[in-house]
Amino acid sequence: MAKPQRPKDGAFKPEESFGYMINYVARLYAREMGREAARHGVQLGTFPVLLALWEAEGQTQSELAVRAQIEQPTMAATLNRMERDGLIRREPDPHDRRAARVLLTAQGRALRAPLTAAARAINARSVERLEVIDAEMFLQALHEVAASLSRGETGRAPSG
Repeated sequence: MAKPQRPKDGAFKPEESFGYMINYVARLYAREMGREAARHGVQLGTFPVLLALWEAEGQTQSELAVRAQIEQPTMAATLNRMERDGLIRREPDPHDRRAARVLLTAQGRALRAPLTAAARAINARSVERLEVIDAEMFLQALHEVAASLSRGETGRAPSG
């Protein structure tokens, strides 16, 4: 694959910037996923928390913040909203009186099938113009970009 050409006049063109295009695509994806979440009565910000809980229920707020890659204050507000909306409940941690374990309600569990189906459909639609091999290479390239940029945060590549 050829490298993108830099403008001859040295001008910065957003549509030729990896960072700009990744951010633009992320905003488009968030818009689509936000619409799907709203159809099911939840906000987009709850989706990463639901994903983490569908994978491993009973985590603490701190554990969820790490797993969902959400800052603690945002996680606290998101969990409060999810509890208010009947998606989760909190139970005291039997080993740490200061902590609570976050558990899904039946309503929170019921969102798994429709929201993950919506995410899969959006993912499929997002690469429908690419050949299968191109889509796989694109995803691998995004992982490599993430690893390169994550090194600056911790001094090493992310695990996983």
